[in-house]
Amino acid sequence: MDDEPLVRSGLRAILGSAADIAVVADCGGGDAAGTVARHRPDVLLLDIRMPDVDGLTVLEQVAAMTPAPAVAMLTTFDAGEYVEAALTAGAAGFLMKNSSPEQLIHAVRVLADGGRILAPEATAPVIGGYLAATTARDAARRVEALTARERHVLALVRRGLSNRDIAGRLHLAHSTVKDHVSSVLAKLGGVNRVQAAVVADRAGMTDPPGRGRADPPGRGRAEPPGRGRAEPPVRGR
Repeated sequence: MDDEPLVRSGLRAILGSAADIAVVADCGGGDAAGTVARHRPDVLLLDIRMPDVDGLTVLEQVAAMTPAPAVAMLTTFDAGEYVEAALTAGAAGFLMKNSSPEQLIHAVRVLADGGRILAPEATAPVIGGYLAATTARDAARRVEALTARERHVLALVRRGLSNRDIAGRLHLAHSTVKDHVSSVLAKLGGVNRVQAAVVADRAGMTDPPGRGRADPPGRGRAEPPGRGRAEPPVRGR
């Protein structure tokens, strides 16, 4: 959704070139919420600044729908001014309009898979602000509250894997991984995937070991006799 027809037609052409993406609608800002309600897309690309309506206002309207699409904000402006407000309002991504066609297609796939996507211009303010508010001790405390499986999932989220990639790595159903990721984000304090990765780094979490556990330093686990747990095999890195 963008106020410029040329931008909309360009996005439609780019995304329509991908065999696994169907563009169901495009429109200007004035009819944005109504168009989403009629077509129920899985992913919405939304201009953050439009002359007839503010993109953040549309985002709030769309985020209240059930089910709500994954929304990525589009902008040509300095990301730092808007990224915090957009993510707080429910955006799942933040993209620049000068992104390459390959980046846009990849972003839509990640969003449709339940992931988050941030342009490099948006990453610095998100990580910088969250690092300032998250201490190593607080991060370790949050990670320790997770189950062993959830810590393993968090370690893979930290590496930037999508839900589908994690499902393949752990030999789990995609829906099961989505449930694990949702639980992890909620237990870490209602964070998004980028912030969860920051928490994992602050907690000292490393890449998951071969048997499926990812523990912060000092969090080694010993199973009582007779209660050893068999984890599913993990494919070689």
